[in-house]
This record gives sequence, structure tokens and C-alpha cells, in this order.
Amino acid sequence: MLYNRRMATKATARNGGTIAENRRARFDYEITETYEAGIELRGPEVKSVKNGQLQIAGARVLLRGGTSRKPTAEAYLVNSHIPPYQPKNTPADYEEDRARRLLLKHAEIKALTGALQDKSNILVPLRAFLKSGFIKLELGLGRMKKKSDKREALKKRAHSREMRDEE
Repeated sequence: MLYNRRMATKATARNGGTIAENRRARFDYEITETYEAGIELRGPEVKSVKNGQLQIAGARVLLRGGTSRKPTAEAYLVNSHIPPYQPKNTPADYEEDRARRLLLKHAEIKALTGALQDKSNILVPLRAFLKSGFIKLELGLGRMKKKSDKREALKKRAHSREMRDEE
């Protein structure tokens, strides 16, 4: 039987494993803190995500709000992509790339608002996973790596690959 990656993704998603991973984020950013957030989805989106069709590569988290009328900001996941679960049975107003609200505690949002005041910090999704049947996102607060740091990481990876191949 041929190995089917999609089948493996579905199996791990059902068992509470990782649904989607943003591996590029750990390469591009130096992650200092991680947060766990729920994500607000509509019905067909939940089925699609549990089916392993969430794409978070290139996505990021924005904080909106925080005005004098509404002092609490809200976190949104932007540039993520969730294709429809059943394309021919999808509502006409369905947007695959819409901003989705993240569910964080009030204290976490306040801490993130303070941390994101520094322009060099950014909040990116690292992975999506199931926890007790709920879809969660692991968010990483970090800053962009310099080109020299990325080169060092590539050299280390190549060196470890060579050492592994010699054995």
C-alpha cells in the first residue's frame, strides 16, 4: 500500500495531534514566548480543519480594537486559508481567507498589546492542534531573525545531515 500523506494527517488530527504546522515561522523568527489560543470558526470550517485542510504558512496575528469605548482589543488570525469542506455545498458568502477571531484571556491580550508596541515584535501562529475536541493554535511572540542567523541555522542543519549520513 502506498503511503498517503493526507491520510496520515487525518489520522493524527483525529487522535489529538497536530493539524497544521508553520515550520517556516521558526526559521524566520526568533520565538521568545508561546501562547495557546482557541479559534472562532463556523460549522463547515470546523470539519475542514479537522480534515487537515488548514494552511497557516504566511499567516500572522493582529490585535484590533483597544479604543476608549472598548478598552479590550481582540486578536485576529489573518492570511490563513481554510478551503470549503464540500465545495459544491458551500454558502455563496463563504470566504476562505477571512480574518478569524482568536480566543485569548484578557490578561494575555493586555500582555501581547504591550509586547507588540515594540515594532520589531510579531505574533505568528506556529501550529494548530486538537485539545479535548477543540481546535487550538499555538502562537509565538518573536522577532525577525537576521540573515546571518538564518545562514548559521542552515550550516548547522547541513552539518548534522552530513554527520547522520556518515553513520
